[in-house]
Order: sequence, then C-alpha cells, then structure tokens
Amino acid sequence: MKVWVPADSAARAVGADAVAEALLAAAAARGEAVKIVRNGSRGMIWLEPLVEVEIDGRRHGFGPAAPEDATAILDGSCPKALGPVDELDWMRRQTRITFARVGVTDPLSLAEYEALGGLAGLRRALAMQPAEIVAEVSASGLRGRGGAGFPTGTKWQTVLAAEAPRKFIVCNADEGDSGTFADRMLMEGDPFCLIEGMVIAGLAVGAREGLIYLRSEYPDAIATMCRALKIARRAGLLGARVLGTGQAFDIELRVGAGAYVCGEETALLNSLEGKRGVVRAKPPLPALSGFLGLPTVVNNVLSLATVPAIMEKGAAYYAGFGVGRSRGTVTLQIAGNVARGGLFETGFGMRLGEAVLEVGGGTATGRPVKAVQVGGPLGAYLRPEAFDTPIGYEEFDAAGGLVGHAGIVVFDDTADMLSLARFAMEFCAVESCGKCTPCRIGAVRGVETIDRIAAGDAQAPALLADLCETMREGSLCALGGFTPFPVMSALQGFPDEFGRVPEAVR
Repeated sequence: MKVWVPADSAARAVGADAVAEALLAAAAARGEAVKIVRNGSRGMIWLEPLVEVEIDGRRHGFGPAAPEDATAILDGSCPKALGPVDELDWMRRQTRITFARVGVTDPLSLAEYEALGGLAGLRRALAMQPAEIVAEVSASGLRGRGGAGFPTGTKWQTVLAAEAPRKFIVCNADEGDSGTFADRMLMEGDPFCLIEGMVIAGLAVGAREGLIYLRSEYPDAIATMCRALKIARRAGLLGARVLGTGQAFDIELRVGAGAYVCGEETALLNSLEGKRGVVRAKPPLPALSGFLGLPTVVNNVLSLATVPAIMEKGAAYYAGFGVGRSRGTVTLQIAGNVARGGLFETGFGMRLGEAVLEVGGGTATGRPVKAVQVGGPLGAYLRPEAFDTPIGYEEFDAAGGLVGHAGIVVFDDTADMLSLARFAMEFCAVESCGKCTPCRIGAVRGVETIDRIAAGDAQAPALLADLCETMREGSLCALGGFTPFPVMSALQGFPDEFGRVPEAVR
C-alpha cells in the first residue's frame, strides 16, 4: 500500500509527522507493508494533514487526519474520507501550471519530476539560442510574481544585452508578506522546478552562476532546497556540463537574516554582498549593475518556477490564460478569517468575490466580510463593493489596490480598521531600512497621527492624508511608498471609524 503524508511546513505544524508515525505503527500492527511518501501540500490547508491512500490506482484523501485515525484510514473505514483528491472541487477548479507537481510527487525524487514533465523545458532551451529563449519568455507575457509585475522577458533582455565578464541569476525567496506562502510551498513541494527555471534563465542571459536568497524563517524550505541542489549536482543538472552539454551553471543558497526590506531587490543584493540590507537608489538598475556591480537578473521564486512550463508547452499556451495584460496564472494564497484557506492557482481574471466567497467559502466565523487585503501588509483594504474586480495588475490598480504576491487576507465585520491602519504604519516603522526620510520618519509620525485620530483630534485625518502623499511620492522603495495603500484605503473606505474625516480626504 502506498500512502502520501505531506512534509510541507503547514501540514507539519498541525501534526503531519505524528500522523505519519501512527500510520507506520498501525500498518506494522496489522502486518501490512506500507510505503509512506512525504509529498508537498495540495494547497488545501484547512484539510491538513491531508493523507492520501492509493485505492484502485487513484489517490483518495482523508483529512484533516489525526494519529488516532491511522487504523481507520488504512482499512478504509475512516469518516474523514474525501474521495479521489483530483475530483475535489478545490482541485477541479484550478489551472495548475506552476504548481502542477506540488503535492503530487516526492519533492526530492528527480525521476518523478522528469516523469511529470520536468526537464523538458530545459532540454528545449539547450537547443535554442539565448535570444530565442528570451523571446519565448517575452511572448508568454510572464510578469514578476514578487509584487511589481514587471515583464520578465524585458528584464532578461536587458541582462542579455549587457556586456560583462560575469552575470548572475538571483532568486528572491525572501517571502515576507503576511498571508503569503506560495514560494515556501513551491520550494518544499517541487524544488527541482525552481532549479530548472534558474538554469534556463542562466542560458537565456549568459549567466553561469545563480544565488537563492531564502529567508531564515523557512527552515524546512532551506533543508529541502539544500538537498535538492546536491541531488541536482550529482545528476548533472547543475555544474560544469549541464545535462552533458557544454553549458555551465551552478546555484548557491544564501540564508537571509530576517529583514522584511530585503525582499526589495537592491536591499537583497546588498545583503548578499555582506552589507547592511538597505535600499539602493536607482539608477543604475540591477539588470546593469546588480550583484557585485555586475548585470543581474533578480526574479521571484514563482517567476522562475513558471519558466520550465513555458519552455515545455510554448509561450502561446501560457499566454492563452489571463485577462488584459496579466497573462498566465496567478497563485492565490487565501488566508485570514476564511473558511477554506490555502493555495489556489487559476488564470488571471477570476473576480475577487469568487476567490473569497466561492473558493474561500467566506469567513470562518460565518459573519459578513468587511474587508479584504490583497498584496500583503502594503496592500489596500478592499470593501465587498470591489468584489467584481478581476484579479489582474491593471484591473486592481484601477480599483485602488495592488495584486502584489497575490496574498488575500479576509476580515469579518468585527475588524477594527483604525487599528489595522495603525498596524500598517507601525510595521513600516519597524521594518524600514532607514535609508530615506519619508519612510524612516514618516512611518513613526504616521503611528503618532493615527493615535491622535483615536484620541479625537479632528485635524489629524487631513494631516494623515498629507503624510501618506509624502511617503508615497518621496520614498525610495515600495515599503514606504506602498504603506499609504492600507492606511488610506482604511481611512477612505471606513471613514466612520476615524472620527470626523473631512470630505476632501474621503
């Protein structure tokens, strides 16, 4: 009998290891031989630990499983039976491209990776010229998944055209936004996909060296990536002769020290160089003067992990999904006060209300949704009136929000919007690198101003709006520049919670 028990951090946090041990013990007591595979998560976090058992050639789910369910799971009498996992509504509604293998395979089995399409994109890329690879990625419409949404092909073209003795591929795995976990799930559930994407990026721009900057708060992802890199080197996927060709590429993993601002690409590069993680002024752009002052591609985990599928299936296939200029798929991470939290990959264009109410099932408390924050702690708070907004970069921008890393945090009607606005300013004050005055000082003044509003100061709302404009226009990076999004969306969307707000500010 073959059984899958996720080793994903979310599953382990709710007892997956104990469930795996109980299943082995129950099988031994029954005199049965059981092979347990520690896979990644399918993304249905509310069902974790989600145990899967092979029955008549199909994988049937049981969850959320507990150690005391082990015997019943093995004999098929468990009341937590869900049926074939692929037929669950959560799975059937998705368009899984980047996450096609996550939760399906053993993350550290290169043979299983190849059996489900892995390395096909790299093999195609090895037969192409660098400019042809860049053109394919550009035609796919792939944009940065880290938050800015910058066209990936444009960034690659800039680095390809740059003349330098060395070039670098840097993977930004410093996933620090609240309510986001897609990068972690990908690295823990399908690490070879990220490695393959980085190798293809290296071929495309002429880089032979790659670095993964991974946050220290992800110990399981660090361990999985380290093991995957060793396996990749032994198999010839990395090294002096990639898959036996004359192309060379290797990857080094670096662990960050836990600064939120190091998710910003220039602060990340400073940290990689052993310097203090502070934002650099631009220009020059990292594509021309990045790591060690050399041309550098800095891409998010999901951007790089999507490249193998684009190269395997073709740009037109990927571009066939999406809405407007947002092509391909988006990996929604649904969290907060929500009935069904987890990761859901779908084509850009799904309406926000569908994601929250139909996919997520509304609030966990059963109370009405009051606000949804999309895009991490710097994202705007959107009211239910915005639920018809299609999830896309330009579409969200027009609605006063941002997609960011596509984290969706749900709040019910008990949420205190003034306190949430204060938290945004406090977060910025704590996490600011201190390089620019609007962010370093503005966030501190912002906390003080919101406290004045809470104390009944009628002049403070207008002052807060003016301060937010200064931060938005004058900050060096998105930390200070985007903090006004949650603050002003709370102030303007829920003015009654901020006392007497002048009409000019509403």
